[in-house]
Amino acid sequence: MSQAIVNLVYLISAVLFILGIKGLSHPRTAVRGNLMGATGMFIAVVVTLLDRHIVSFEVIIAGLVLGALFGTILATRVPMTGVPQLVAIFNGMDAGASMLVSGAALEEALSGGFFEEITVVFSIFAALAALIGTLSFSGSLIAFGKLQGFVVERPVLIGGRHVVNGLLLLVCLGLSVWLVVDPSTSLPFWLIVAVAGVLGVMLVLPIGGADMPVVIALLNAYSGLAAAGSGWVVSNNLLIITGSLVATSGFILTALMCKAMNRSLANVIFGGVGAAVATTREVEDIYAGRVKSASPEEVALLMESARRVVIVPGYGMAVSQAQYAIRDLVNLLEPRGVEVEFAIHPVAGRMPGHMNVLLAEANIPYEKLKEMEEINPSFAQTDVALVIGANDVVNPRARDADPSLPIAGMPIINVDQARSVVVIKRSLSPGFAGIPNPLFAADNALMLFGDAKDMVVALVAALREA
Repeated sequence: MSQAIVNLVYLISAVLFILGIKGLSHPRTAVRGNLMGATGMFIAVVVTLLDRHIVSFEVIIAGLVLGALFGTILATRVPMTGVPQLVAIFNGMDAGASMLVSGAALEEALSGGFFEEITVVFSIFAALAALIGTLSFSGSLIAFGKLQGFVVERPVLIGGRHVVNGLLLLVCLGLSVWLVVDPSTSLPFWLIVAVAGVLGVMLVLPIGGADMPVVIALLNAYSGLAAAGSGWVVSNNLLIITGSLVATSGFILTALMCKAMNRSLANVIFGGVGAAVATTREVEDIYAGRVKSASPEEVALLMESARRVVIVPGYGMAVSQAQYAIRDLVNLLEPRGVEVEFAIHPVAGRMPGHMNVLLAEANIPYEKLKEMEEINPSFAQTDVALVIGANDVVNPRARDADPSLPIAGMPIINVDQARSVVVIKRSLSPGFAGIPNPLFAADNALMLFGDAKDMVVALVAALREA
């Protein structure tokens, strides 16, 4: 296959990647964008394997069949609530693959294979792929464990961790210099892999579950950097382009997530938010004698007379998979002349857009989903704000000037400004930030204690009987 044809196919793939990312910017074009990106990757992989004569046609076909089968199983078996975990694993696999490709290229060069010589550029980017790729791989595994419940969700703060992390990074940089200065051995490369693996674990363990959306976006950016680095190693322009696109979009998304929480990236990575839990006295000072519990029947009466209801979904909705029951609730309210909208916080759930994906799965019209900035001014004209499993993103204490509060200054959804607020929650336990929420004890708030799905189903039943 001529190089001109290969470059032409690579150009087509790159265009498909760019158009695919553009398509993902809106739900109406998201499916088409996803298909365009997948098509670009498919033809890029096939052409690369055919161009270099790396494997036979039989092996290529077998790989495509196995990959398609595995992907189909994941697509049909993994629930929407498990998508954040799946994304974390994908990030890790991408980064790990980039590291292995660079390692294989280095071993090939040392044995006189595809690469005639090991240049300085080759060594630098091989070290980059080893460091960032392995760090992202091990960090993604910890992120997956936190999301899946295999690893404790709260920050694990190890004494002297910053010093240890700094030393591990210095060791990786020293090994990288060794690899560049002495390219006659692959030992420093694999030592970087070992040390960077520990560094990835040490960096993600102290980060709490509430910050997983930011971590996932950041690890995605890391995996893109590792891919671009491996592209320089194997002299593959498309891999460089693809890795750069992933890295850039990942860093932009990370910045947007940090802005949504009014926190710096350094605070997310090193802050350990959620490690300290509120004391019993602090909880009693806020809640004692002020929390009002309600029944589904009482809430049904409240909603029956409402003209406007705003639903605020949180991770509790995802855990109980209450989105279908919520759809039934919307279908009951709207024929009664009730205007229903959804207020979506940028960091609600476990990954960017998590709530949007879950509600789309239940066929909630996208037009009903309003971003925080758009819907906040309208809460004063809202009869009932229904909070389902959200905590920190509706906590009025974020408006406090006290800098010691982990959510101080974070933009929140202003549900406390509605005429009535109904909060569905299992208990009064604090959110991931570890602080109590005075919204639960507000004069205009009612607590509906229980599983989110069970309570919404009971609310639907009460409305039907009303």
